[in-house]
Order: sequence, then structure tokens, then C-alpha cells
Amino acid sequence: MQIDRLRLSQYRNYTTLDMRPGPGINAILGDNAQGKTNAAEAVFLCAFGRSHRTARDAELITGGCAGGYVGVDITNNTGTHTIEIRLRDGERKKIYIDRQLAAKTGELMGHLNVVMFAPEDLSIVKDGPAERRRFMDMEISQTHPSYFYNLQRYNAALRQRNALLKEQIPPEAEMLELWEQQLAALGQEIMIERYDFIDGLSTIAYDLHKSISGGKEALEIAYEPNLKAEGDIYSQLMEALRRSAAEDVRRGFTTVGPHRDDIAISLSGADLRTYGSQGQKRTAALSLKLSELTFLREMKDEPPVLILDDVLSELDDSRQQMLMETMQQCQCFLTCTSLEGIKRAGLTDIKVFRCEKGSIVEE
Repeated sequence: MQIDRLRLSQYRNYTTLDMRPGPGINAILGDNAQGKTNAAEAVFLCAFGRSHRTARDAELITGGCAGGYVGVDITNNTGTHTIEIRLRDGERKKIYIDRQLAAKTGELMGHLNVVMFAPEDLSIVKDGPAERRRFMDMEISQTHPSYFYNLQRYNAALRQRNALLKEQIPPEAEMLELWEQQLAALGQEIMIERYDFIDGLSTIAYDLHKSISGGKEALEIAYEPNLKAEGDIYSQLMEALRRSAAEDVRRGFTTVGPHRDDIAISLSGADLRTYGSQGQKRTAALSLKLSELTFLREMKDEPPVLILDDVLSELDDSRQQMLMETMQQCQCFLTCTSLEGIKRAGLTDIKVFRCEKGSIVEE
């Protein structure tokens, strides 16, 4: 899988851009605040239909403009395709796949598979459960678009139940059961997919981290559902929701379900979030991201596109070397302020682009 062309118009600090990346490593070189991350964000947007930095689409449009545009031409194992996203201030964005308007964002999932690693991805390890749920949700959605739809429907039902808990005291029993049935049915599907995903990823992450750490550390990840359920998950979710109803009314929100799931991450038996050093957390985050890439390649039978946004400076030489070996296995977009690390590694098949004040030019 690769991107053959990236086009931008009135996007962030780009008035216009027509970039033709190569199939290997594409180094976008430039000083800070020139637009390197904006270009990486545009690629991410075409994969997921949303930015990794903001939930407000209006922020993606160049200041003072009524609308913006992002488009990519891609080649994957089904042929060549075009993805376009049209942004209008005050309106919902429109997504086009091969010139056809997508009715839902979920139709985009799986067309362009992307793994992105940026300094803020350390939050997967050090921050709260929401970051790790987001990590699971993004990757499962790329391989199983039905999961994305189930997640959307689950969240909609969750909002409805929470609204009922707050607005009606006591809540109407029939309406409460209606939303609980939806939460249990969709929650069961979500939990099954999460079990399968973490089961597949854990072995990859364990082996990869062993290699990165020179065999000194054992990284273990495990799905940690809010409700420990086996067998008939639907019935167990229904029972848990009924048991928690009184407490949920008191607190005004739903306290049980997969919206409160987590991933347990340990290093040689110790909880990484509590006991790990900054270096260990950074390396674990790297292992998880590289595991994503391997997982997606195995599931889709082709490598995803790798985006590395200003991460080389965050890693020591040995970690940089491991990352650069991975970069040669897929198309990669690398933003950086210097090519020193790449030159030391002796990498080939590199296209270098200079980014300056919202302009990217091949050197």
C-alpha cells in the first residue's frame, strides 16, 4: 500500500500543494512551525476521516478561507483509488472515495491503512484508559470496518442512556431497558473484537520489544475489560447494567461497559505506567506502534503507510536503528529537522522534500 500523490488546497498553512512521494522513505525536512506536521496530518485525515490533533474541522481550513481540500491517490492490493475530503466552514466535511460521496465516515475505513508515531503517542502508556481505548479502536477499525459502525452505535446508545439517567429520576423502565439492550448487544461485539485484537498484538509486541531491548525486558499487554465476562457476554452485560442502575442514576452516567475498558501494560512483571522510567515508557510506546504495523501487514496482506512525525530526536541510537529498519519495509513519511540519523544509518531509497512556510519542494 502506498500514496502516489498528495494534494492540498487551503489546508492549514498550505495555500496549495501537489506532492508525489516515492514508494520508500519520504523525508520531509524543515525547521519547526513550517508545516511538516500539517502534511502528515493530511495523510492521517485521509485514512481515518478525522485529524489526530483536533476534533474541529474548521481548524483545518486556512484562516480567512471558506473551505479547504485534501486528496490522495493511493495504490493498494485492490488497485488504484482516490480519496478526497472537502471542508467547508460551518458544514460537515464531505468524503469522496473514487469520486463517489461517502454516506458515512465508516466507508473510508480500510482503504488507506496508516500507522502514525508521534511524540504525543507516549500518552498510550502514561495517560489514562481513554488513550488506550482510542489506540484499540483506531487499529481494529482499519481491519474491521464493522467495528467502527458498532462503536458509533454503542456511543450513541450510551449518550441516550446517560441523558435518560440525568433527565428522568427515576428513569422510565422501558426506555432504560431499550438502551441497555442496545448497549449489551453492541458491547458484546466490541469486546469480542478487542479480545481478538489484543490477543494477536500481544505476541507481536512481546517479541518485538525483546529485540529492541536486547532481550533485557519482557513487554506484556493484556485486554482489561471493565466487565470480566466469558461465554454469553450479552447476558452478563445486561445483568451488570441492571445491577448498576441505582448507582448510575445517582451519578448521572453509565458506570459499566466497554466504554470503560483498558489495556494492562507491564514490563518484566511490573506495571509500566506506575513503575516504568521515561525511557522505558518511550520504548514501550515504540514497540506498540511497530507492532501495529506488523499486525496490519498480516491482517491486510500488505504493509500500511508509516508516518513518523518528529520522533527520531526522541530516541537513542539503538532505538533509531530499529525504527529505520522498519521504515524500509513500507512506504514511510518522516518529518524531521535534520537528516543526520538517516545518513548514519546508510539508508537508501529516500526522497527528500524541503518544507518551508507551507511549501514542500523535492530536493
